Amino acid sequence: MSAPDTATTATAFWITRPAFGELKCETLTAPGEHEVLVNALYSGVSRGTESLVFNARVPESEFLRMRAPYQAGDFPAPIKYGYCSVGRVVQGPGELLHKTVFCLYPHQDHYVVPADAVLPLPEKLPADRAVLAANMETAINGVWDANPMLGERICVVGAGVVGALVAYLCAQIPGVEVYLIDINPARAALAAQLGVAFCTPEQAPTDQDCVIHASGHPDGLRLGLGLVGNEGRVIEMSWFGKGDVALPLGGAFHSQRLTLRASQVGQLPATLQPRWDYRRRLTLALNLLTDQRLDALISGESNFADFPAIAPQLFGPDSTVLCHRIRYPQAFF
Repeated sequence: MSAPDTATTATAFWITRPAFGELKCETLTAPGEHEVLVNALYSGVSRGTESLVFNARVPESEFLRMRAPYQAGDFPAPIKYGYCSVGRVVQGPGELLHKTVFCLYPHQDHYVVPADAVLPLPEKLPADRAVLAANMETAINGVWDANPMLGERICVVGAGVVGALVAYLCAQIPGVEVYLIDINPARAALAAQLGVAFCTPEQAPTDQDCVIHASGHPDGLRLGLGLVGNEGRVIEMSWFGKGDVALPLGGAFHSQRLTLRASQVGQLPATLQPRWDYRRRLTLALNLLTDQRLDALISGESNFADFPAIAPQLFGPDSTVLCHRIRYPQAFF
């Protein structure tokens, strides 16, 4: 049995009201001259951002800036949201036909996009690992913003997918001493698989040159501010959505002249913009995913048909999910 090469309808995951999702069918237009039809193989659940979207915690001020490239609908709901899709081109230009590609597309089984919206996977990158590409892009931007230098002492607070990838990348720099910090001691196994030292907050070293915060919790940011040394820098990669965050900005923050800086994947660092664009960064992200150790970041997999039923658990406050992979029927062929 083989997967169909054409499709006139598609099924997509929609958040139809806060904390509730369902699969909806929609008409699929035939691809034009410079478009491709993609049959999805896998998509990845980017838990940090998608949990805020699923639970309607995107502030109204960020409705426009938070739009995903192929989002349908508007915040808070109903909305089709996501950006980690891997599939096979079944119609399109000859140079892309039958290629396995990555696209910043929501959770949907078939879709039509411009040909330049997809990027073929490197030969050594398996399709099931490529769902980490968007997270790797975020990690790359965070490392660029942190600008780690040879021999620095760095702590990464938060051993989720992005934090673990940041620690993994920083550890590749000669002489850099990296600790991945998390309140869950079970994440030590993940750190070990990635070749990174691990500790809990109580064990965290101080006098750090740089702390990169990616836990998504205010306590993690407050911890980070207490770990950096004189003139140290804290890079904030978490996005908190709605609500205020209280920080201890008196005392050491001023007396030690600390720096707190935001990093956000939606914008390239100013120093790189003359030479880099988003496609070049995504190409880099895909090439950096060829290390099979990164499979440790995939904590589970389920069928697309089951996504609505498991979504509340995946996006719940007590979830320990890293990257959850959604598998489409085409992945079996």
